[in-house]
Amino acid sequence: MDTESHDPVVVDCDRCVVRSPAACGDCVVTFLLGAPPAGIEIAADEQAALDALADGGLVPPLRHVTAIPDRHSDSA
Repeated sequence: MDTESHDPVVVDCDRCVVRSPAACGDCVVTFLLGAPPAGIEIAADEQAALDALADGGLVPPLRHVTAIPDRHSDSA
């Protein structure tokens, strides 16, 4: 897998739209760090490694989801 062209993933748990006890309890960030942090940056190669571990059932997947700004809203 080519990870050189991917930008890092910034995980800000405070901005996660699925943040809840159920989602956080089954997220790799909570699994590895114990509690949602203020924010972390995961490099592309680290993300690939976490994906491989999650695919193998060794850790839960990253559950982080951020809201996408509405590009169609009228800002005038």
